[in-house]
Amino acid sequence: MEIRHATHPDELVGMSDEELRARFVISDLFTPGLLKAVYSHEDRMVLGGVSPIPGTAVELENFADLRAEYFCQRRELAVSGLSGSGSVVVDGTRYPIGHMDVLYIGRGARDISFEADVTDTRFFLSSAVSHSDYPTTLVPAAEALTTETGEQEHANRRIVRKHIHEDGVRSSQLVLGITAPEPGNIWNSMPPHTHDRRTEVYVYFDLDENERLFHFMGVPGQTRHVVLRNGDAVISPAWSMHFGAGTTNYSFLWVMAGENQMFADMDQISVPEVAGSIS
Repeated sequence: MEIRHATHPDELVGMSDEELRARFVISDLFTPGLLKAVYSHEDRMVLGGVSPIPGTAVELENFADLRAEYFCQRRELAVSGLSGSGSVVVDGTRYPIGHMDVLYIGRGARDISFEADVTDTRFFLSSAVSHSDYPTTLVPAAEALTTETGEQEHANRRIVRKHIHEDGVRSSQLVLGITAPEPGNIWNSMPPHTHDRRTEVYVYFDLDENERLFHFMGVPGQTRHVVLRNGDAVISPAWSMHFGAGTTNYSFLWVMAGENQMFADMDQISVPEVAGSIS
């Protein structure tokens, strides 16, 4: 498991593109038959990806850096289906996971493994520290709380699905959903925002191999960007804006952990404010 430390906003200005990616971008998450994990000191989230080979299960190991008896001893976990289909087995109970389905696994679950029905099945893992016990619950995409937002004239019309949230499937910290800009729309989270009480991670998917996503971060007046491919994740510290535009429409998973679980607790930033003094 890779360890990544927290970042102060003043550090962002002097980072090269390579340093920016090394600190915030998680690439190559999905190697067939393997599980990759990153421990981020931003709200102590663990993020990972697994792409099981059909017929062979991949077990969630107890990483030594957690200093725990088993992975979910002090943690909760969300498993999200980004492509293909398969199953997650939790303490002997099998949960089928398809495209955009999400499984919440509560603190105390001991034995967790991943299986694929087809090749290129991809599960994204997101975990936060937990101080309460909540039941393991499957949220199929069709049962997620679904709303529409944005405007066609701003190319940001999108469908928002909330899977884990304070008015639905409960958790200690995690708040998770999947957003999909509609065809002809490319912007997400626009106008942008911050929420200094929660870290947020974006995972971009449903992108063709020849398409790219431009993800912006930083503070107003000092924006930086990274160029992402299908399956890439990006960590947004609590102080950072987080918004992006694709060369076509796409889907992205967003997951938060921090002080509260209020989806609407955000500090809005107008488009002119993004540019700072040059606006």
